[in-house]
Amino acid sequence: MGEVDPAFIQDPEHRPKLSIIEAEGIPLIDLSAINYPNSSPDPEAIASIVREVGNACKEWGFFQVINHGVSSDKLQKIEADAKKFFPLPLKEKRKIRRDLNNVLGYFDTENTKNIRDWKEVFDFDVEDPTLVPASPDPEDDKETEWTNQWPEYPPEMREACQEYAREVEKLALKLMGLIALSLGLPEDRFKGYFKYQTTRIRLNHYPPCPSPELALGVGRHKDGGALTVLAQDDVGGLEVKRKTDGEWVRVNPTPNAYIINLGDTLRFHSS
Repeated sequence: MGEVDPAFIQDPEHRPKLSIIEAEGIPLIDLSAINYPNSSPDPEAIASIVREVGNACKEWGFFQVINHGVSSDKLQKIEADAKKFFPLPLKEKRKIRRDLNNVLGYFDTENTKNIRDWKEVFDFDVEDPTLVPASPDPEDDKETEWTNQWPEYPPEMREACQEYAREVEKLALKLMGLIALSLGLPEDRFKGYFKYQTTRIRLNHYPPCPSPELALGVGRHKDGGALTVLAQDDVGGLEVKRKTDGEWVRVNPTPNAYIINLGDTLRFHSS
């Protein structure tokens, strides 16, 4: 990406801070009790998880999970393929560039709050093709089809992505059930709201920035979906806004953990 184009430069109040505040007390929830199908479920252990999830949602709006049931091998495969894909020449990556007609594939000019993010992304959906309403008009019964685009290299990337995505989707659905239970609702309460939902996986790549004090990989934002399941690598860099004082605090990576963030859609349906 070379020199820092003015399009990337954050307003002074939103630029990276030289001093970092480490987040403390972020809920870390062990999901072992719901992820071992060969053993009998322990009602008390499950009830404890439900309470932890409920408290984390109310007090933080996000939490971490371990023993979540997603294969570490599958995560490592998709990470390895991403490290092969993103260093490819830009011309090669843009062969599968997303556009107005297909929102899936490679993209390198994404903005957050009208400031360009210092990143590249690759998006794909679990359901392929994905059918979505052509317009927000409830009387319009036309549909639009989104189709995954896959690079020629690495050739194994497609299979690795598909296998990983299915496991992450299972985790997300389990978490939706736990959140429903924490609200005193039936475990499948949210299912009807997401009959036509899309589960999307995004691979993010943040190249080295020559002026990291001016730009951000992703600017401040809220997630618009229902639930985000985020895997951090050992570099880290994620910051979240603390509810108690509005400070942005750094979330250090926890080995083999996912960060779960409640999106605006779920907040709407659970309010």
